[in-house]
Amino acid sequence: MTKRQAIIITALSLAVFILALMVSGRLWFRLDLTKSRAYTISQVSRNLHREIPDIVNITYYLSDRLRTFDPAPGEIEDTLMEYVTYSKGKIRLTVKDPVKAGLAKAAEELGLQPRQIQNVEQDQSSLTTVYSGIIIEYLDKVEVLPWVIFTDTLEYDLTSRIRSMIYDTQRLIGVIAGDSYRQWYDDFSYLNMILNNAGFRVRVFNPGEEIPDTLPALFVLGGAETLDEWALYRIDRYIQIGGKVLFAVEGIFVDAYGTMQARQQNDLGLVDMIGSYGAVIRPELALDRNALTLQYQTMTQSGVQYRITRYPLWIGVLPSSGNPEHPVSSGFSGLDLYWASPLELYPPTGVKADVLFTSTNDAWSAREYLYTNPEVSYMLEMEADLTRGVKILGAALSGTFPSFFFGSGKPEREGSDEELPDMPEHARESRIIVVGDSDFASDILSATQNISYGEHHNLDFLLRAADWLVNDDDIIGIRSRLPQAGRFDKISDDTRRAAAMRFSQAVNVVIIPLFVIAAGIFFTLRRRSIARNVENKSSPAQEESLSPVKEPKNDL
Repeated sequence: MTKRQAIIITALSLAVFILALMVSGRLWFRLDLTKSRAYTISQVSRNLHREIPDIVNITYYLSDRLRTFDPAPGEIEDTLMEYVTYSKGKIRLTVKDPVKAGLAKAAEELGLQPRQIQNVEQDQSSLTTVYSGIIIEYLDKVEVLPWVIFTDTLEYDLTSRIRSMIYDTQRLIGVIAGDSYRQWYDDFSYLNMILNNAGFRVRVFNPGEEIPDTLPALFVLGGAETLDEWALYRIDRYIQIGGKVLFAVEGIFVDAYGTMQARQQNDLGLVDMIGSYGAVIRPELALDRNALTLQYQTMTQSGVQYRITRYPLWIGVLPSSGNPEHPVSSGFSGLDLYWASPLELYPPTGVKADVLFTSTNDAWSAREYLYTNPEVSYMLEMEADLTRGVKILGAALSGTFPSFFFGSGKPEREGSDEELPDMPEHARESRIIVVGDSDFASDILSATQNISYGEHHNLDFLLRAADWLVNDDDIIGIRSRLPQAGRFDKISDDTRRAAAMRFSQAVNVVIIPLFVIAAGIFFTLRRRSIARNVENKSSPAQEESLSPVKEPKNDL
């Protein structure tokens, strides 16, 4: 080989190496072995390039210091790189440290929220300000993820926001906190937080306030005793023009903030209106063996004592009780309900009704004896034998709904000259979700579950319900692919749970140690047996080698 040939081969080898490095970014891939493919972006996100007419720029503002403390930024970069890989050039990614780039102030003005972490170096501790936020830009629109440190909902957050920017649509939810003793920002703060984190803008409506025709979806939380005909007409008309509504309403009122006494609702028409749409809310309480635990205090001779008991009126809906065929309950992780009322479905012509989730087979109802005191548990089961069976607790209805005010005049409000708008001549197709409990959406869940990070299956269900109401069916599938931990209280029966605990204890304390001892004895005896066999085989050879050698006779 000549010197010229060697130089050419070396140059070509370097060029091939450099090109391979450049192409490696475009041939990037991930290996995901999870059952639900939770760490691989879904087909919906992979096909976003078909919906994007122009370039989407994603900037990940990440502090280099944070990389050394937490592996999460690397996982976030991997997910963002997947978007770039499948976008066919429609999505561009930039990763930069805002402090080093001199953009910290500008990034915070855009909405990024820095955090402080403790930094320990050479026995000295200090606080370091770090950034981990994402800014999405499309034409003149900007969406911000202020602080991202987990990948659990990252794909959902990215895809939903990119879509809303492309189609110039607002992810807007209207809410009516119907009960007079509840306020949205005080009593539904966790729901407000998770809706905002998911990119929904929340608009609060007072009962009876005009509901815009362009509102994508509406949550009605309680209000059986406070929403009058004027307010109901507004909601009914909204449904007639194609508006989508989630109703969280119970048939029995329980004084959750006071004595916990129960009574039938003094319904002003809301329960009847929901029933006319096809979901009848029964005036009774649902109870279930699969119950949550209730901690309460009681007076004894020695003073105040705290007790914990299974409370059948707080139902732990199991994942297996969800309907896997419906988008809202597909990938259902369970639900916690508090003093819920069962439903009966009688959909009118043109309406399809689907059960979303139910109780277990070992559920019953309280119809006449509305006892709620956990101290007298036997009173809670007075009607158990007569009413035992599966109870429908949540349902979805879709189609063209009849007007509750059909054939009647418009309501009038005393002391007001305002006139309600006319109903549309023809009703449009709509969607409705009905859950026989309003407490499950309130902050009462903070007293029973750890939701410090905003992760709770009640909130996840409400968020998926919001997506379905605004017709983002495929977006729901992204959330249902998230890795979810199972419940720790699947065995609700005390006898079965005690038997399972005894079996587990026997396996861990007796069976496994005995197996280890038996295995040790077996291998020890086997080793000795092998050693004896080796000794027996070697003994004849040794005797033969040690025997005296006979001298041959000399006949001479």
